[in-house]
Amino acid sequence: MESLTERILFEDNHLIIVNKLPGEIVQGDKTGDKSLLDDVKEYIAQRSGKQGNVFAGLVHRIDRPVSGAIVFARTSKSLSRMTQMVKDRSFYKTYWAIVRQAPPQQEETLVHYLVKNEKQNKSYVCSDSAPGARQASLKYTLISSSKSFHLLEIELYTGRHHQIRAQLAAVGCPIAGDLKYGSERSNPDGSICLHARKVSFEHPVRREMLEIIAPVSNEMPWKLFVL
Repeated sequence: MESLTERILFEDNHLIIVNKLPGEIVQGDKTGDKSLLDDVKEYIAQRSGKQGNVFAGLVHRIDRPVSGAIVFARTSKSLSRMTQMVKDRSFYKTYWAIVRQAPPQQEETLVHYLVKNEKQNKSYVCSDSAPGARQASLKYTLISSSKSFHLLEIELYTGRHHQIRAQLAAVGCPIAGDLKYGSERSNPDGSICLHARKVSFEHPVRREMLEIIAPVSNEMPWKLFVL
C-alpha cells in the first residue's frame, strides 16, 4: 500500500490534495476506523514540527469504496473560500467509472430525482414530487471499451448522495463491483470501479486555475484503460 506521502498530488501552504485509496474513510465515522483526515493532520504536524493540534479542513467527500482526488484546506480562510466554491458550483469534479454494460448513448446528460434512505445508506431514483426528492444531474461520455468493460468519464453538475452510483444504475449501467446498486459481483478488495479523476478550481489565495489529475490503480480492470 502506498504511503500518504506517495499519494500527495498537490501541496502548498493553503491546500493539500491526496489520491484517496478505496476503502479509506475520509473523516471519522461510527466504525471508529482511522480516517484520511487524521492521516493528513499527522502528516502536516510531522512536516511542520508542530506539537498538538494542526488545522486541516475537509473541502468535499468521497464514498469509502471510491478512490481519487480529494482536497483538504490547510487554513480556515482557504477552507471558507473552497467551501463557497463548492456551493457556487465553481469547484469542478470529473470521475471515471468502469461498467460492464455499454451505456445507452456515447454521450448523454442524465437528470433524475433522488431520495436518500438513511437507514440503508442508499439513494433511489424517484419522482420529483416524492418527499425529500432532490434533482441530480451529470454528463457521461464513453471514452474506451474492452471486451468486457466500458470506461465512462463523468462530469458532475450536482453533488447528491451516491449520485453517480444511483444514476448509472438507473440507466442499466451499475458500476463494476457496486453490489449495492446492482453489480453482479464484488471486487476482491471491496472497492467499486469509481475514481475521482480530476478536480479543477481557482486557487483560494493565488487566484490561478488549478487542474489536478489523480492516477488510477494499475490493478484490473483499471489497467485495461490506463491511457
